[in-house]
Amino acid sequence: MSSSEPLPLFSHARFERNSILLVVGIILTIAIGGIVEIVPLFYLKNTIEKVDSVRPYTPLELAGRNIYVREGCYLCHSQMIRPLRDEVERYGHYSLAAESMYDHPFQWGSKRNGPDLARVGGKYSDDWQREHLRNPRALVPQSIMPGYSFLEKTDLDVAHIADHLKVLAIEGVPYTPEMIENAKADIKAQTGADDKASAALQKRYPRAISRDLGTDKGKTVTEADALIAYLQQLGTQVDFKIYDDKANIR
Repeated sequence: MSSSEPLPLFSHARFERNSILLVVGIILTIAIGGIVEIVPLFYLKNTIEKVDSVRPYTPLELAGRNIYVREGCYLCHSQMIRPLRDEVERYGHYSLAAESMYDHPFQWGSKRNGPDLARVGGKYSDDWQREHLRNPRALVPQSIMPGYSFLEKTDLDVAHIADHLKVLAIEGVPYTPEMIENAKADIKAQTGADDKASAALQKRYPRAISRDLGTDKGKTVTEADALIAYLQQLGTQVDFKIYDDKANIR
């Protein structure tokens, strides 16, 4: 075809020679692709499976999660076990979408320089986690993780923890006014030996792991305490035996 002959309406050459037509074509393509991917989600009630046992983070766990994000732990550790045999055999049951429904942002990750942490809760003791943060190679000689000994020397700043709960409540996390009002008290309850306060904490956050760190006697909570509290609840909120039994029935 000579340059003097008119180009067909949908000729590739016509798009290459007309920038406006090219931009319109790109916009239309992206719009159609976006509609195809997004619209079905509004009609799927089971996009996120309902798991009654998943609860919002306690204020202490949330503070620990903030430290986890602040220190960039997600750059080396993912929190998403894919439904592949090698991953399930190494890390445990594959991740459920419901486990991350209160995460802002989620910690799925795309690269692992260290192991996945989706099921690390309860795998090691608090003392192990504390020593690992202090000197990783003392427990895992081949580790390339830097030490975080400064965390146990830094008091946890809880001045704005209630405000954080308020913001998350606006975003859809079911924090009640009672939870927000008792945010600082719940941190003390989760780290002290007051049975009455601990019972109130359990009512607001079922199965929350309490540990006596002496805060009821005046001891301050450190950033290491909060981070360990966060790590120790990862993967503990769902009874995966239920899903394994369902799979066997099928």
